[in-house]
Amino acid sequence: MKRVAFTMKLKPGQGAEYRRRHDNLWPEVAQLLKDSGVSDYSIFLDETTHTLFAVQKVSGDRGSQDLGKTEIVQKWWAYMADIMETNPDNSPVVTMIDEVFHLE
Repeated sequence: MKRVAFTMKLKPGQGAEYRRRHDNLWPEVAQLLKDSGVSDYSIFLDETTHTLFAVQKVSGDRGSQDLGKTEIVQKWWAYMADIMETNPDNSPVVTMIDEVFHLE
């Protein structure tokens, strides 16, 4: 199992709304993530820069960012597009981050 990390950006003032939407994550999205081998998934918010930092464990070669062809993920992206920086297809603008240190 490997860890994957990336950043995304919220639009200013959207931290509370982002939290609210994730507190009510659609069950279909959660199940798709689990079925795709994504686990131990956390997202952190730096309120001063509006930067979201996400880290997840992935079994296999795919992570959450590889699920964009599914209908439910496309709907989720459209639902989140008004509060995040997005690409033309509504996917979040993501910057992948390389792991340089890990301590268990």
